[in-house]
Amino acid sequence: MDCAGDLQGLLGRLPGVSAVEVLGAAGIVTVAHQGNLEPAMVSEQAGRLGLRLLPADTPPARQAASRAGRGWWRTPRLLALAAATVLLMGGLAANSLAPLESLATALFLATVAVGGIFPVRTAIGVLRRRRLTIGTLLVIATAGALALGVIEEAALLVVVFSLGEVLEDYVSDRARGAIRALMALAPPTAHRQAPDGCLEEVPVQQLQPGELVLVRPGQRLPTDGLVVAGGSAVDQSPVTGESLPVEVMPGTEVFGGTINGTGALTLKVTKPYQDTVLARIIRQVEQAQTHKGRAQRFADRFGATYTPLMVALAVLVATIPPLLGGDWRGFLYRGLVVLVVSCSCALVISVPVAVVAAISRAARDGILIKGGAHLEALGRVRVVVLDKTGTLTRGHPRLTDVVPLDGQDAAQILALAAAVEATSEHPLASAILAAATQRGLAWTPGEGLQATPGAGVTATVNGQRLFLGRPDADGSRSTLTGQAAQHQQTLEAAGKTTVVLAAGDRPLGLLAVADQLRPEATRAVADLHRLGLRTAMLSGDHQRVAHAIARQAGIDDWRGGLLPEHKTSAIEDLRQAHGPVAMVGDGINDAPALATADVGVAMGAAGADVALETADLALMADDLAKLPQAVRLARRALANIRQNIILSLVAVAVLVAAALAGTLSLAGGLLLNEGTALLIIANGLRLLRPTGPTPSMPRDPQHLGGG
Repeated sequence: MDCAGDLQGLLGRLPGVSAVEVLGAAGIVTVAHQGNLEPAMVSEQAGRLGLRLLPADTPPARQAASRAGRGWWRTPRLLALAAATVLLMGGLAANSLAPLESLATALFLATVAVGGIFPVRTAIGVLRRRRLTIGTLLVIATAGALALGVIEEAALLVVVFSLGEVLEDYVSDRARGAIRALMALAPPTAHRQAPDGCLEEVPVQQLQPGELVLVRPGQRLPTDGLVVAGGSAVDQSPVTGESLPVEVMPGTEVFGGTINGTGALTLKVTKPYQDTVLARIIRQVEQAQTHKGRAQRFADRFGATYTPLMVALAVLVATIPPLLGGDWRGFLYRGLVVLVVSCSCALVISVPVAVVAAISRAARDGILIKGGAHLEALGRVRVVVLDKTGTLTRGHPRLTDVVPLDGQDAAQILALAAAVEATSEHPLASAILAAATQRGLAWTPGEGLQATPGAGVTATVNGQRLFLGRPDADGSRSTLTGQAAQHQQTLEAAGKTTVVLAAGDRPLGLLAVADQLRPEATRAVADLHRLGLRTAMLSGDHQRVAHAIARQAGIDDWRGGLLPEHKTSAIEDLRQAHGPVAMVGDGINDAPALATADVGVAMGAAGADVALETADLALMADDLAKLPQAVRLARRALANIRQNIILSLVAVAVLVAAALAGTLSLAGGLLLNEGTALLIIANGLRLLRPTGPTPSMPRDPQHLGGG
């Protein structure tokens, strides 16, 4: 974290660079440039700060990422710390024996020289760029301690600070380890089938759409593709979070990073490596810090002003009292202690570490959260709005009833409806056409198709202009009265979507289509209620149909007969009445409503490219039960971030107050400071654990009512 601002400044001065983003908690540096920047130039600049940067998509970078965290104990920084610790222990032992005081002093000085190599080198580079960092404060404090002759404390300062840095790097690296775990899901190579039928092992980055790859039993799938031969049960939990293996066969879409079962599969590659679902998930998680929430923005502002303020305070403590007659040596020592206890980046690093940990945990559970801002927004949501078709229901309606009117024949009504829908993209077209085909009916596709969103379709069949759509949607033409209206009410009360086939202003028949409620929908809604959230359902269906589906699912508020623009108004109304709103849809339809909500949630995003790009939060599997899990995780993250901020500010206040009062030594202050920082960062890493039950929040007992 000390180097983040310096690295940003160094890389920003390179020719052609327009923007630099340093994501410290994720270990990612993003450089936007005009296309003429060589990776070697970036690596050279980073090397001036003792950092090693590698292009993200190269095999060496992937290997380095996989090794990072396992080989941290081999670093030169740790070797210097180990040597300094041995010298310090020798100095303390010699200091206890009067005849060896000179040896103790020499060992303490050697401790400072060895342990201070890396902090001093970094501090010199930073000071050359006229900046102050937390590491710079330590070097100043150590130099002051040597000037005051407290050599033993100077040695303790160097060792304790270096130990704290190593431990902070280690615990922070655990958050980056979550991203490395995602990267490790995709195997580095694939068995590609050559034109002559032979297999060749190639890096996954070289796979191109249309090529064939073989996946043996038990292997991870190297890329996204379609099964063209073989059958198996694939464990998709690494990508979608689904707990049960999915049966695949020729024609089934599969995702890279998932695990093949007992059968061999031949896949046709459908996407370049960088566009696979897993690669895009990793990219979104890596870039999650760019969408900063309020807590992270506060931490950034705090970090920008904290160090200069502490330096100014230390200077005032060391100079003003002696000028007024105080003991200069004593107050200089107090000023050094103020510097030492302020040598902490706990707040600055703990918030992004918590965000990265939470988002990485979510990604491993099949929940993609686009950034800290969306994570915070989800944790504050008070109302969850669900689209009906494809979200609460399976989205595969089937025809259940054909009710002829005015002496018509049921088969004739269905054939005419199929003719109207033959070239339509109306949501109910597939159900009507499937039923007509199943019954062996023949029809000629209608001509002059005209679709009215939210109403229905009109087409000319055998010279007659026919309308098929919602009753009352197009004025008096399809208005139902008498027995027809009774049939409509009966069908819709049973939760069936009803459309009318009309010729001019004469209704010819009714067709009813039903969509099954998802098996997990009722449990998911109940879980949301236990979390203290209100639920609402928005639908283009008639109010009676919406009421029936909402009643089955146990939803508070149901609003039917809505056009897309009405859904955005409904979300605004719910927000004003109850607070922040999350809207759950398929990520493609209802785009205005998803954009209007505080959090837009897309379901089944693993198979929908648009959903991965547009939603604030994407449930990779078509599983509504993931939504309460995401809310619980977001609330855990909010609570964790609040804990870290409060503990950081309290620790700074207490330690600085003690330093000003003269009750802390240099080594004691630094030890307490580093211990607090480690505690705060470790607290953020608790979010890597699986999400458990969350205590429920009290719900507003007022019923929202039908809308």
